Order: sequence, then structure tokens, then C-alpha cells
Amino acid sequence: MAVLLLALCVGTAGAAETVEASRADGARTPLRVYAPARSAPCAPLALFSPGLGADERSYAYLAQALADDGWRVVVMGHRESGSKPLHEALREDGIKAGVRAMVTDPALYRDRQLDVDAALRWARRICAPPFVALAGHSMGGVTTMIEAGARDLLGVAGQDRFDAYVVLSPEGPQPVFAPHAWRGVRKPVLMLTGTRDAGVGGDWHWRTEAYADLPPGCAWLGVIDGASHFNFGGIGPGHAEVTPLVVAATRDFLDGARAGACPALHAAAGLRLQHK
Repeated sequence: MAVLLLALCVGTAGAAETVEASRADGARTPLRVYAPARSAPCAPLALFSPGLGADERSYAYLAQALADDGWRVVVMGHRESGSKPLHEALREDGIKAGVRAMVTDPALYRDRQLDVDAALRWARRICAPPFVALAGHSMGGVTTMIEAGARDLLGVAGQDRFDAYVVLSPEGPQPVFAPHAWRGVRKPVLMLTGTRDAGVGGDWHWRTEAYADLPPGCAWLGVIDGASHFNFGGIGPGHAEVTPLVVAATRDFLDGARAGACPALHAAAGLRLQHK
């Protein structure tokens, strides 16, 4: 799995506020909240789970775009798998061993579930959103798929509390997911990867194995030519060409799912799509 280091945290947003929500274990979860641009009695809600080493200030390009489209967007800060714990793990074990230890640690995913719980409770105090979506990148994508019902090897079970799921840089089988882990996922899913988005299981083709295992219904896979792992975080060479494609596909997918139909996404220059 590629690592999202501190550099990913520098892309911060403008029109947003940072709050904290109480977790069930007494800890506090930082939330970066993007208010919907259009006034409505209660906006649909999109939660975002960052990758390893990133925080609630990350992914501002996507969060702000969805807020401009009428969504209330909440980017969670996962403190136990943020930049400080990651740097400590890298100092102790080196890059490969440190990253692998963190991305296969069941306790960290349970902490992330507590963050999701806290964010949902916080948002529902504002209103009861008519539609809720969960999105994530890299380790946040693992968090998202566990919640959606993918069968992991860590003994962490999700609750499938969302109406749709978006995964940037999905993980294939091993080291977290069992083979055919995704057959139990029933809600609409969009997965996006890129031809430079390598991971622990190999090149980008490994990431598409998660999509291949999803049952037919409403599943989409987008492959962005030349997109790297870091580009999905809004940084790195070429990100200016990649992020508009991520925004357009994610926005169209979520708006379509929210309308009650499996959306008809459209390929664009640099973006290839499959669906089933």
C-alpha cells in the first residue's frame, strides 16, 4: 500500500470549519465540515475517511466540490492512524514494516469505526439527512469497504449504515481482505484507481480485483490514465489533470444514487469506466 505522508495534509480548504465529536470510548474525533452551498431543510451527507498519515484537512478539493453540489461533507481525522503515529511507526520499523503493521492492525480499524460513529452522531444532531454516503482513500477505502460488508481478515465487522460507497485506490486481496471478500456488498459502489496507483499487491490491476468481485447491481470502476496514489489526495505531479476527473465521477455517481437510480456515468478523456 502506498503511504500518504504529511505532504497530503497541506492541501487545506477555505470555506470549512473544524469541530470535534465525542467517541463512545471518550476520545475526540476532529471533523472538517463543509457546509452545503445551497440552502435546504436538510442536505445529504457525505463522510470521508482519509488514508494513512492524512487528516481532516486533506482531500479539500473533493470535499469542497461536493459541498458546492449541495452536500454536507465531513472529513474525519483518524488520530490513531494519522501523521504522528505513522512517523513513529516509520522510525521504529522502517517504511515497509511500519506501514504494513499499521494497515493490518485491527485496533486501528476499530478506532476508525468509532470515528465514523462519532461523525454520524454529530451530523444527525443538525438534521436527519435524507441520504448518507461514505467515501475513503487507501486505508480510508479499506475502512469504507469494511463498513459496506467486505469480509476482512482482521475480525472487524462493519454495519452497512450508508446508502452508497465511494473508494479511491481500493485494496485487492491480501493483506487485509480475504479472496472474494466483496461478494456481500449490496449497496451502490464506485471505485476509482489509476494506472500509476500501485499497492502492496502489485500494480493497479491488483486494485481492480475488488471491483471484479462485487456482485452485479450498481457497481462502477473508473481507471484514470497516469493517475498515481498521491494524485487522489490532490497532490503530486499530474494531480491537476486527475482531480477534476475524480470530482466529476464522484459527484455524478452520488447524485445519481441519491436520486434513487443507479447512475449512468460517462467516460471522459483519460477516464475509462466499467459497470455491472
